[in-house]
Amino acid sequence: MNVPELRLVMVGTKDFAVPTFVRLLDEGFTLSALITQPERPQGRDQILIPSRIKTIALERGIPVLQPPDINDPAFLPTLQTLAPDLLVTAAYGQILSASVLATARLGGINLHGSLLPAYRGAAPVARAIQHGETVTGVTVIHMTPRVDAGDILAIASTPIDPEETAGELETRLAQLGAPLVAQTIRDLAAGRAAPIPQDPSRVSKAPKLTKAEGRIDWALPARSIHNLVRAMQPWPTASTEWVAFDSPRRLPLIVHRTQPRDDLHGSPGQVLVAAGSDLVVAAGTGAVALLTIQTPGKKPTPVDAFLRGHRDLTTGRFQ
Repeated sequence: MNVPELRLVMVGTKDFAVPTFVRLLDEGFTLSALITQPERPQGRDQILIPSRIKTIALERGIPVLQPPDINDPAFLPTLQTLAPDLLVTAAYGQILSASVLATARLGGINLHGSLLPAYRGAAPVARAIQHGETVTGVTVIHMTPRVDAGDILAIASTPIDPEETAGELETRLAQLGAPLVAQTIRDLAAGRAAPIPQDPSRVSKAPKLTKAEGRIDWALPARSIHNLVRAMQPWPTASTEWVAFDSPRRLPLIVHRTQPRDDLHGSPGQVLVAAGSDLVVAAGTGAVALLTIQTPGKKPTPVDAFLRGHRDLTTGRFQ
């Protein structure tokens, strides 16, 4: 394929942006720079760890810029010096102002992890799974200062596997979107892009996840709990707590994998089965089999290994 003579600036931080960045490099597009968020302290030791996209940029000889605020007027001259024809964004973490978008001749395009206008916002993949969607996709939009509200330039859909976690699905969507972005850039350069306005009547929101949302409410239907567990992976993860009936014993747990069970029923939170390789807890409707769980300070473990060390779970309930 012919590569248009456009000067691109990639704007991205999280792993979702990596396949698009690599695709543009591999196909020979001219990338003047990568703009990515500054490193933030991570872990117990508060270590500064560079993102994957920054590491790749440095390995491939692409200049890296890390302004704390891309919309800071003091950063605009640097961006103007790059003289980009187009800004290409994905999973950057900041909304680009009109002033920033105006530094590029063709403005900016963004790869978003949903079938817009559904699930505008910071967590489209997780929210789609949480709400039980069976189909999702990626959308390339022409950017505006409003969140995920620009005209649609390209779109692609894919089924959601009923066991797929948000992390797994996001990885697939990033791969699905990379060639879509490359083709969109070619279409813009050739003047054959056909923007489609988003239908405001179909807009839904995908707000950022919080740790509190990961707490399992056992009064929910089994399928809703299963979807919550999937949606909270890899962050903030789903959690629950086993509480003994006749003692102050409590056991907090992180739940990584589940399976809905329609054949068992009981009071929400009741331990219906806790033997061998089966740990089944009653939900508001049906029940949920816990498949992979984690106790504080330990690694995730299959439920059969967990049950070998916890044989008395029927003497309490989950809440």
